[in-house]
Amino acid sequence: MRVAISQPTYLPWLGYLDLIDQVDTFVFLDTVQFEKRSWQQRNRIKVAGGLSLLTVPVVVKGRFEQRIRDVEIESPYFVRKHLRSIETSYRRSPFFGRYFGELAGILETCKAGTHLADLNIRLIQWLCGTLGVKTPLLRSSDIDQEGCRSELLLKICGVLSADSYLSTLGSAGYLLNDTPQFSAAGIEVVFQRYDHPQYCQQFPPFCSHASAIDLIFNEGEGSLETLRSGRKAPLRPSEVTLGEREEVAGA
Repeated sequence: MRVAISQPTYLPWLGYLDLIDQVDTFVFLDTVQFEKRSWQQRNRIKVAGGLSLLTVPVVVKGRFEQRIRDVEIESPYFVRKHLRSIETSYRRSPFFGRYFGELAGILETCKAGTHLADLNIRLIQWLCGTLGVKTPLLRSSDIDQEGCRSELLLKICGVLSADSYLSTLGSAGYLLNDTPQFSAAGIEVVFQRYDHPQYCQQFPPFCSHASAIDLIFNEGEGSLETLRSGRKAPLRPSEVTLGEREEVAGA
């Protein structure tokens, strides 16, 4: 049983969905502290000038150290702005008409007080369904384990009877030091390696690391094949190079 665990992000990029696609169970880590101005509340779309950031306004004043699951959307007015930006950028893409209504329907359910994690997870479920990714999705808040960083990840893996944990390279900075704990529990740690694929995109030249909706609007039914084309064999801890460690530490 291979497991991956990651925070629920807003309209995530292809690498996030590749992580889900590679494992037997994926867990949304919604019980850790929310980080302002992170991918939890924002992501990018391709526009004529390159990449443009879409940000969901959330309530943070007076709510220090709130957990991701508790973060509320401040106002629903962002929905109109985001949909207008998406439509302006993608209305001429081949599969815009097929998928935009479904995306709009999810975003338009937002109101003040809607939990950000609920919105993100609904969007990720839609992305997975559209792509054909069938990995079971769970929430850490439903698993009810406490701990910090590797300790929490290890506990969740234990509950799920995992024998393999697939991590992003972004977590290598701390996880590499803790792999002996996973090994002692019979869990192999490996790190995702993903090279962003190129495909037909509006407004050349090609820009990588946009939201996965960029791929779906442009490639339609061929999106899953394109998504998987960027996948490389996972790295074992001993294969993570010094350069990669330094790059992760500076991210």
